[in-house]
Amino acid sequence: MINYLINSFKRKLARRITKKYPTEIDQFHIEGFGAVSMLNWKNPLVEPKTVTSETVNFFKQFLEEGDLAIDIGANIGHMTIPISLVTGKNGLTLAFDPNPFVFEILQDNSTLNPDITYIQAFNYAVTTEEEEFFYISSEASFNNGGISKVKDDKHGKYYLDKKVKGVVLEEFISQHFPNFISKIKLVKIDTEGYDKEIIKSITGLLTTYKPVVITECFGKNNQAERNEHFHLLKSMGYSLFYFSDFDINAQVIPIEKQEDMMNWKHFDLYAIAN
Repeated sequence: MINYLINSFKRKLARRITKKYPTEIDQFHIEGFGAVSMLNWKNPLVEPKTVTSETVNFFKQFLEEGDLAIDIGANIGHMTIPISLVTGKNGLTLAFDPNPFVFEILQDNSTLNPDITYIQAFNYAVTTEEEEFFYISSEASFNNGGISKVKDDKHGKYYLDKKVKGVVLEEFISQHFPNFISKIKLVKIDTEGYDKEIIKSITGLLTTYKPVVITECFGKNNQAERNEHFHLLKSMGYSLFYFSDFDINAQVIPIEKQEDMMNWKHFDLYAIAN
């Protein structure tokens, strides 16, 4: 009971007071790779993250050594690392997150396994135009949140005075990684309800190269937003599939019509070009 009360008090403080929390390095044994390191964030609002062989094998369905993969809304990099284990030292995984608090950890995580991964991390948002945005959260510790052109936004009442940069993804890759753009095989998106706007901003990449798209259907999205999400991908020739977890053994269910997007409140789906 005492530990519960202490942890509850710590979570309450994390919601109300902005401070920097420490990190702790963990190691995970991954089949075929050995020991893999990852920093975890000791924010009381954050559950410790893991890297598992099952998650690595999940991404092996869509990727192989030498590919380009992109993780948009990468957070601390707990999915970036297993993605990069598959693309390997000779491939490239690009990780984007506009949240400065998690980006600092993401950047460190991008360097921890240099012999078996190649990750480039950027403290940018992916947007339709190059602009600057406020980063806003409902929590003072900035566990998560979103970008906005104004301070008064649905994401919450806490914001950072220093704005974050938005980049146009296709232009960014063409400029900085031109030798990899034709190797793009996977785009993972997790941006707290902003996913369909990201998809709109990268239609050129999707229609030209047809990478697999992994995207989140946010729990607060209404039926019209879910329908738009569905039709954006369908209009570019993709088939959609619900999956229950980032695990090779996860349940997978085809999403065949827009009404199916209402079958789950908050879920992930992947889309494969026909």
